[in-house]
Amino acid sequence: MKLGVSTYSLYQAVLRKEMNVLDVVDWTADQGGEHIEIVPVGYSLYEEDGLAEKIAARAAACGIEVSNYAVRGNLVAESEEAFRAELERLKGEVDMAARLGVKRMRHDAATHPDTSAAHYARLLPRLSEGCAEIADYAARYGIVTSVENHGYLLQAFDRVLGLVHAVGRENFRTTLDVGNFVCADGDPLASVLASVPYASMVHFKDFYVRPPGRDPGEGWFRSTAGRYLRGAIVGQGDLDLPGIVSLLKRSGYDGYISIEFEGMEDCRDGTRIALANARRLWDEA
Repeated sequence: MKLGVSTYSLYQAVLRKEMNVLDVVDWTADQGGEHIEIVPVGYSLYEEDGLAEKIAARAAACGIEVSNYAVRGNLVAESEEAFRAELERLKGEVDMAARLGVKRMRHDAATHPDTSAAHYARLLPRLSEGCAEIADYAARYGIVTSVENHGYLLQAFDRVLGLVHAVGRENFRTTLDVGNFVCADGDPLASVLASVPYASMVHFKDFYVRPPGRDPGEGWFRSTAGRYLRGAIVGQGDLDLPGIVSLLKRSGYDGYISIEFEGMEDCRDGTRIALANARRLWDEA
C-alpha cells in the first residue's frame, strides 16, 4: 500500500494563493506521503507551459510518485456533436496524463439533475460507448482509466460497476472513494466490499452524518435521501473507517490510497491529521 495525498485536499490554500501545485508536492513529501494525485482544482495544467513536466520532475526530486490524474467530464450530451467534442477533450486529458507520467487517470462520466434509475438505464449504452473509446485511446499509453463513485447519478456501487462491466475493458476500472457512497445513502462497508476488486486506486474520506429532519446549519449538504453530510478529517467522522480499512487490507488491496480532505478545518491541518490517522488505521487493521 502506498499512502499519499490528492492535491484536491489543499485546494483552499491554492485558491488563496498560499500554495501552488509544486508547493503541494513538496508539502506532501514533507508529511511522509508516498505519492501525489493530481486533481486540477484551483489550478490548471494548461495555464503554464510545461507544468505537467515540472510536477513530474518535482515529485521525482522529492522521492514520491505521481499516482493518478483526475479530471472532470460529462458524457451526458444534448447532441452528437457535443458528445464527440467531450470525448475529444477527454482524449486530450489522456495525453496530459501521459505527460505527467501516470498510468492511471480518472475522468467523470455523467452529471445530470435526473439521478433516477430509469435515467441511468437509458444513459448506460452511451456512457459505456464513450468510456470504452477513451479507454481504448488510453491503452496506447498503457494508462488505466476509471470513473469514481460520485455525482449522485453515478454514485451507488451497482451503477458504477454496471458501467465498468458494460465497458468491458481491462484498462477501465473504478476510483474507489470509501466515503462517497453515503452521498447516495449506500452502506460504505458493503459498497467497498463489492467495489474493491475493480479498484484502480482508493480515496480515503470521512463524513459527519445527520438525519434528514435535523438541519445542522451552515456547511452541510444533502444526500439523495435528504440526510445532512459534512466533510470530516479521516478517522474523526461518523463512518466506520476502522472497519473499512480492515476490509481493504484483508482484500489484499496493495495499491495507491489518496487522502481527500474537504472539511471545514484548515486544509493543511485537516490533511496532515487525516494522513496520520490513515496510516495508523492501516497499521492497526
